[in-house]
Amino acid sequence: MRTAVGTTAIRHGQMFDGTGSPPVRDAVVVCVDGKITYAGPSTGAPITPPDATVIDARGGTILPGLIEAHFHATYFNVEALEDLDIKYPVEYVTLLAAVNAKLALECGYTAARSGGSLFNVDVWLKKAIESDLIPGPRMAASGREICGVGGLMDWNPDYRKIGMDGLVLLVNGPDEARAAVRKLVKDGIEWVKTYPTGDAASPDINDHHTLCMTFEEMHAVVATAHNHGLKVTGHCRATDGIKNALKAGYDAVEHATFIDDEGLELLLKRDVPVVPALYFEHASIVRGPEFGLSQRVIDGHQETLDGGAESARRILKAGGRLGMGGDYGFGWNPHGDYARELTFFVNYVGFTPSEVLKCATKTGAEILGRAHEIGTLAAGKLADVLIVDGDVLADISLLERRDRFIAVMQGGIVKSGQLGSSF
Repeated sequence: MRTAVGTTAIRHGQMFDGTGSPPVRDAVVVCVDGKITYAGPSTGAPITPPDATVIDARGGTILPGLIEAHFHATYFNVEALEDLDIKYPVEYVTLLAAVNAKLALECGYTAARSGGSLFNVDVWLKKAIESDLIPGPRMAASGREICGVGGLMDWNPDYRKIGMDGLVLLVNGPDEARAAVRKLVKDGIEWVKTYPTGDAASPDINDHHTLCMTFEEMHAVVATAHNHGLKVTGHCRATDGIKNALKAGYDAVEHATFIDDEGLELLLKRDVPVVPALYFEHASIVRGPEFGLSQRVIDGHQETLDGGAESARRILKAGGRLGMGGDYGFGWNPHGDYARELTFFVNYVGFTPSEVLKCATKTGAEILGRAHEIGTLAAGKLADVLIVDGDVLADISLLERRDRFIAVMQGGIVKSGQLGSSF
């Protein structure tokens, strides 16, 4: 991905640097050739060269580009589980994924970690973004997901004779689990996504307290993935599924909805990050009826929301790490609404704006494995910067307003926002 050439100075704004430290009220961020060389108070800023580009933050907020830590680029207005794999051909899904990637960048998300994709679209989407063929967030790619036969993601009945190969690799036992990972190794992915547990979306067979993979299968996935330098995460709602993932050596946990004391101790001991993805549950409850979700499914989402919010509070209070993002692309939770997750964590879960923004920047970069490059505003980091007209720490919902974005920068280049067509 190209970076800017020359010097850019961002002035006249308060800076949230991503670490959770108090904001710097009158800050300057200087970028040279796409990297930050200074981020701090204006009183200590270097002299701006006469040929530098100067961006006026207009008294607003300067912060790191946001990071979507559970990104499904290939999901598009999904209304039923079957829509994930048989609604559109892969050619059209690929085009939709490019549209979603562009939208994510326009929403201030300069990086994202895939939470699973149809076929191998996300690997090639990442290549296209890094080659500057299309705009989008810097990506950590995943691919087809892994689930036990008969588990949450195994919804196509055998009489259809179509299998699940486009979205999910179904496994029976550790040998098949190892074989599934080896297929993903050949695909060139970075994160292996698994389904150790069920979800409220499948109340009759695989609800949110059901296990969908054995510990032996999960351990085989981890051992094989780690041997090839890949990381492993999993959709974990049920208490025993969370603990199985942590004992098996998972590198991250999605949701961790019903974590207990033993699970929390394991999580903290290994310092494994969690992406709760709670706004999806809220949207399912509030908008589910208009999309035909049954009351039983909605009640399950309510239980999931209550448990997930409590688990997120416990994890953060205990010193654990949380990333922000999750499961956008459903009809009731569409792409483009990413920042609603951040507002929800402040207004409903009870986090402070500073805590949420740290999760959405610094911790997100750690989950991607790129904390040395992005996630905070500091000298030596890539100049992935979001400039917002207004005080985001006073009103985090400003991040839902693309019309308030002065600039979305990647590597010092303004890609979107009010100044997007000016540079």
